[in-house]
Amino acid sequence: MTAPSTTAPTEAGTYVPRRKKLRHTQGYLAFWLLLPALVAVLGVVVYPTLRTLLISFFQVDSALATSTPFVGFGNYVEVLTSPSFWGAVGRTLYFTIVSTTFELVLGMCVAGLLNARFPGRWLFRTIVVIPWALPTIVNAAMWKGILNAQYGSLNALLTQLHLIDDYHNWLGDPSTALNLVILADVWKTTPLVAFFLLAGLTSIPSDLYEAARIDRASWPRIFRSIVLPLLVPSISIVLVLRTIEAFKVFDIIYAMTRGGPVNSTQTISFYAYTTAFSDQRFGLGSALSYLIVLVILGLTTVYLRTLRRSEMSLL
Repeated sequence: MTAPSTTAPTEAGTYVPRRKKLRHTQGYLAFWLLLPALVAVLGVVVYPTLRTLLISFFQVDSALATSTPFVGFGNYVEVLTSPSFWGAVGRTLYFTIVSTTFELVLGMCVAGLLNARFPGRWLFRTIVVIPWALPTIVNAAMWKGILNAQYGSLNALLTQLHLIDDYHNWLGDPSTALNLVILADVWKTTPLVAFFLLAGLTSIPSDLYEAARIDRASWPRIFRSIVLPLLVPSISIVLVLRTIEAFKVFDIIYAMTRGGPVNSTQTISFYAYTTAFSDQRFGLGSALSYLIVLVILGLTTVYLRTLRRSEMSLL
């Protein structure tokens, strides 16, 4: 008996290996399967990105503008010399630093509880996920109701505890609005940080804890000498990811305060939105968007380097 042929005849009388023909067919199939995704990426991501970059070099002051003079880097210069821009940058940095710090500290505490052994731990882990699972709009609406100046539960609680005499308009006060938006963001995002850190805690060998107990080390010493150094890769990743997300915060600001009162909660992303779509200054808004992109690109570079170092430290 002879082995089955692994070649296929062609019209010219030559033979093409069947494996090569199969790879050729699979390549065509893969191309046609990926074509819809490629078209979507080009239409939804690449074209708007390039179009926005082009608009940032022109003076476009209306959606119906017929004259759009070329201004070069004029829009970027105007943005960088605007006090409103630097005010928004300051509020964005404050939001980023405060929210990320609280999320890391609270996330560490929650991760420690989730890692402990106690009856009903599975139920506690399920409950902790709920704030993170809520859509941002739902979370913002809930906190907006809690902080309502007329019927909010926070005012009711504080008046019953005799901590305040009258109901207070928390989101209408420039001195408290941004801090309470941060509170809503921390409440939602802390579970995500906790589960990142929990993954790091579960990877720590139990032998290290047992050796520390034999040496009669206290829990603060164990945390400082064992837990914290081994959690550095997880903490680094969490810090960079949350910094990127907090810096471009928009949705919770839009849902809770719309940047008010008196622009006290206007972050850089919301400032770009109002400049482009409320003020109809599309050229200036496009320049703002690309400045944000440059900052996010820098943070992403830091994230990739941190991730690479974390992976190398685990090898």
